[in-house]
Amino acid sequence: MARDSQAALVALNRFGFGARGGASGDLINAASDPRGFVKAELARPNAVLLEAPGLQSTPQLGQAVFAYQDQVKQAREAAAKAGAPTEAPADQKPGPRRNLSLNAAATEIAGQMAEAKPTDNKPADNKPVDNTAKPDAMQPAAAPAAAKPAPQPLNVIQKTFRAEALARLQRATLVECGFTERLVVFWSNHFCISASKGELARIWAGAFEREAIRPHVLGRFADMLKAVEQHPAMLFFLDNQQSLGPDSRAGQNRKRGLNENLAREIMELHTLGVGGGYTQDDVTSLARIITGWTFAGRQGQLGAPGSFVFNVNAHQPGPQMLLGKTYEPTGLAQGEAALADIARHPSTANFIATKFVRHFVADDPPPALVARLRDVFIKTDGDLKALATALVDSDEAWKAPLTKMRSPYDFLIASGRLLARVPEDPGAYLNNLNLLGQPLWSPAGPNGFADTSAAWAAPEGIKLRLDIAAQMGARLGPNIDPLDLLEFAVADAASIETRRTIERAESRQQALALLLMSPEMQRR
Repeated sequence: MARDSQAALVALNRFGFGARGGASGDLINAASDPRGFVKAELARPNAVLLEAPGLQSTPQLGQAVFAYQDQVKQAREAAAKAGAPTEAPADQKPGPRRNLSLNAAATEIAGQMAEAKPTDNKPADNKPVDNTAKPDAMQPAAAPAAAKPAPQPLNVIQKTFRAEALARLQRATLVECGFTERLVVFWSNHFCISASKGELARIWAGAFEREAIRPHVLGRFADMLKAVEQHPAMLFFLDNQQSLGPDSRAGQNRKRGLNENLAREIMELHTLGVGGGYTQDDVTSLARIITGWTFAGRQGQLGAPGSFVFNVNAHQPGPQMLLGKTYEPTGLAQGEAALADIARHPSTANFIATKFVRHFVADDPPPALVARLRDVFIKTDGDLKALATALVDSDEAWKAPLTKMRSPYDFLIASGRLLARVPEDPGAYLNNLNLLGQPLWSPAGPNGFADTSAAWAAPEGIKLRLDIAAQMGARLGPNIDPLDLLEFAVADAASIETRRTIERAESRQQALALLLMSPEMQRR
């Protein structure tokens, strides 16, 4: 069978995270049967699940947070009684200044953390850190610096976040093509939460993806929608635990009423989309329908702390009219029926198909391809495996030029794969994602991170990528022949300009940096 290097590059870059280095043979395997190479992952649905030692369920993590918060409270009270100054927990006070340079950040991607000092270079989680450069060695000697205080141990929230991040990073680096992992990233961003919301959101961020997204990536959209909207992380992120039916028992006893955040985002961002045929009255009706959707608190009065529960005392009684249909007062089932109908709405099919094509093919989605995927979504009752298969089977997905800019996450994963470096610690990846404007699981709003090239192609962002690429080149370049790596990962699909640029580099270090910044590595 003839081998098609250009189609192989499309298979690996458009649908996956790029070729792995070492002896993977990804480009050769993809070149033999590009579409079959991509679709092979769709035949292994259980491979999407992510299980790793130490990763716990949402209720277990919720109980861990509640216990940690109780310990902090007790420590503060004891300190107050003793007259000692109180100190905020490590993740609630400004972090110490860390001289975390781009050189140190690139070190982790290069797999050389043994040469670094982890206590000085690792951020506790994905919070912004100080990137002030170290004093130049040629500067006049300064007064001896005061001894650095011992680094504070990570608390359970920070440890959990890092463990979840590492499991995700390792999976993306090791997987063969990466199509299913790209699907996870797409749906996780579509149904995003933000770890910056608070301690519960931070410790639940990874579990939310493992429990509500991954099991349904190759399943039905309606099932994913239900799992997402009933997950404690989403309920906490969009404040539905604060929403009370005005005529419910709790609503009458307290001075609080509806919170429409979750209902609005379900309709605007998760399903129908702007202009999808709903009104403000529909938002209010859906908000009433899902009152009582909450999670059990630390006392466990409604269920296991940190688990989803339906609080009938907070639920708005009576029938509700939504999108022209009346939903009878059946408690929890009322909301589940409403979600099932919204998932099958034609506007939802069009909204999802458009976003799907925009993510994988082009910023301006080809209308014919969008229409085809919309029809697949409707005819299969939201079968997401069928949707992904239809995308891979389409000619448009293979003929469209590779012009979409890789997101920071895609770029860092692709670089690690190419250099055959499996992360052993998430610190540098988390820091680089912060630097590049895509902190892991922490978008600025409920609409997630932008999915267009313009969002990631700003001059400052490109400069930061170049800095990271240069540091990786400086560390790994002497031991790598970039031309051999180009041949291995791109072969004759590499442009003449890219090949000449690498050939003319002044050193291997520079050549490797130029390879990492080439269109073949930056575009998908």
